Amino acid sequence: MTVMEELYNLVIAGRAGDVPGKVQQALDEGMPPGQILNEGLIAAMREVGRRFEEGEAFVPEMLIAARAMSAALGVLRPHLVEGGVEPVGRFAIGTVKGDLHDIGKSLVAMMCEGEGFEIMDLGVDVPPERFVQAVEEGAQIIGMSALLTTTRSNMRAVIDAINEAGLRDKVKIMIGGAPVTAEFATEIGADGYADDASSAARKARELLGKAG
Repeated sequence: MTVMEELYNLVIAGRAGDVPGKVQQALDEGMPPGQILNEGLIAAMREVGRRFEEGEAFVPEMLIAARAMSAALGVLRPHLVEGGVEPVGRFAIGTVKGDLHDIGKSLVAMMCEGEGFEIMDLGVDVPPERFVQAVEEGAQIIGMSALLTTTRSNMRAVIDAINEAGLRDKVKIMIGGAPVTAEFATEIGADGYADDASSAARKARELLGKAG
């Protein structure tokens, strides 16, 4: 088994303690950082996403795999920067104002990081003006999460604020969360909707025309 296959399997298994050493081994063997990212980490997270969508894996498995991927990126990221490997895009994500739920938002952030995005995690209870600021700071995609029907309407307020700031043509907007539907996304003028973290990562790439 090659070091890349070992890394791929370790990420899928969620063995966060073992992946940094395996990334370092791959680097020591002269493998390009971009190849490690694409063939080791992104490929593994896509397989985890496929298993989730097929009902072969569940949220806990996705979380431990995403944490392993993050541990790998901790070693790999400086080499990606040094090697001039560009992220596929800048993704700002947050739970809307009034909503303190974090797990779904964080899982989407980790899955999208696993797809090669630079993540701007805005946290929870995020006011519209902070999302506007993220666009001003270069975010190409805004991701909004809500878990409560009472806070879902705040997604519309964010889109209104981005429109009022004259920035709507600068950014793609996607939404998700338990009370959110594709119909609601269309109604409020979002560009996309995803009902789980795996499809959110794929939708983000689609919105930037970088599906792969």
